[in-house]
Amino acid sequence: MKVEGQCHCGHISFEAEIDPNMVRICHCTDCQTLSGSAYRVNVPASAASFRLLTGQPKIYIKTAESGNPRAQAFCPNCASSIYSAGTRDTPTYVLRVGTLKQRAQLQPSLQIWSRSAQPWVSDLRHVQQVECQ
Repeated sequence: MKVEGQCHCGHISFEAEIDPNMVRICHCTDCQTLSGSAYRVNVPASAASFRLLTGQPKIYIKTAESGNPRAQAFCPNCASSIYSAGTRDTPTYVLRVGTLKQRAQLQPSLQIWSRSAQPWVSDLRHVQQVECQ
């Protein structure tokens, strides 16, 4: 599936081919901290299919629990998280689903790092909903 994405301010735009069956929710503590939320929704895209159309992301290198360095790419203007990628060989770009125009079509099929999941995320039925604010 071809996807198109951009940061909040529009400085960075990109496109890629993804498998919609590979959408994942990550509950790791790094994703919680880097996203400022309880989890992050991601989907991988091969390096061959990823194409940056406009802008140049700022890169922050973090060390994963495995000890491997991971590049975290974000917009230098609005700080929207765009992707993460390995720093060795040809990387797979792990796109942030929230930046994709097609995000409503990308239902997660797996949750990873569930040992770090916040206990309340599995059941939000009782949390009051407001249409907009």
